[in-house]
Amino acid sequence: MQRRRLIRYGAGAAGTAALVSCTPTAPSTESTNAALPAIQWRMVASWPQSLDVLYGAAQLVCDRVSDLTSGRFTIDLFAAGEIVPPLQVLDSVQTGAVECGHTASYYYLGKNSALAFGTAVPFGLNAQQQNAWFYQGGGLELMQNLYADFGVINFPAGNTGTQMGGWFKREVNNLSQLPGLKMRIPGLGGEVMQRLGVNVQVIPGGEIYLALERGAVDAAEWVGPHDDEKLGLQDTARFYYYPGWWEPGAALEVQINRNAWDGLPSEYQVALQTACYEANLTMLSAYEALNGTALQRLIAQGIILKPYSQDILRAAQTAAFELYEENAAQDATFKQVYDQWSAFRENILRWNSTNQFSLDQFIVTSTVP
Repeated sequence: MQRRRLIRYGAGAAGTAALVSCTPTAPSTESTNAALPAIQWRMVASWPQSLDVLYGAAQLVCDRVSDLTSGRFTIDLFAAGEIVPPLQVLDSVQTGAVECGHTASYYYLGKNSALAFGTAVPFGLNAQQQNAWFYQGGGLELMQNLYADFGVINFPAGNTGTQMGGWFKREVNNLSQLPGLKMRIPGLGGEVMQRLGVNVQVIPGGEIYLALERGAVDAAEWVGPHDDEKLGLQDTARFYYYPGWWEPGAALEVQINRNAWDGLPSEYQVALQTACYEANLTMLSAYEALNGTALQRLIAQGIILKPYSQDILRAAQTAAFELYEENAAQDATFKQVYDQWSAFRENILRWNSTNQFSLDQFIVTSTVP
């Protein structure tokens, strides 16, 4: 099946060349590629095509793999539900039903709760810090060791940046108004909300609109203004909360069946890794560029923007770290990841509070109306 290339995010040849030059021995000539086998894979995504940045990142990986191998290694992309349900991507990759998938690791906490660190955890790392942990702080090695138990290898392939805090049909002004609320929220953020009395549900992105419209949930979070507007969530709820404390830098990833990965020529492995690097950068860049104008459109439509109250934030943070400590006490794998992640987080927060956060605070308070 021939598939249309949906989005390039405006990544020019110069940007692509810079990315490729930072990776080891990328395939460079058609003559070299011609001696390599023709391989065709399938990728399943957790996203509908309507979510152009999320689905577009997966498409970008497929396109760039083909480009870098002169069309010798191709990956056909299938949207959520075309082959497998959106929350069963890892299962299909693990069994070998497909060779790879684009998804979020925290959808699969039932397999191992430490998988949450591959996407985001409440009050954790922002996008820049998450990438630093993956690429320089040992985080990717930890996650790949974890995935090895499932016969899968993973590579970061996108980041949403800090997300919004969700859509609510009624105001939630303090902690006492959370108990009994029905909310769509996945991952450890969902577990924290449960501890605060929220009735948590995990619903794929493409089903959030109907769940809100029909009253199956009272509130729901997805990503941010650009995606939320595309899903039409502004037509189902009036109050838009911030910040998304449970996803300060949510990473997406390509999951690959380990046997399929090991069967690739090394040149194709490098091409796929390079494509994932590019998707990781371009997704974050796209969201940062698009979300601000989308938010202004939503406000112009009468959406009410509201911050979470300080008592909710304090209670959520306390509950989050109590949850981490409990999981670490019960699960050696979670403890291994959590202890290493905690040390990295403490160090980078100390540094960023000196260099970045202090400057950000001054710039915002002195220039933003």
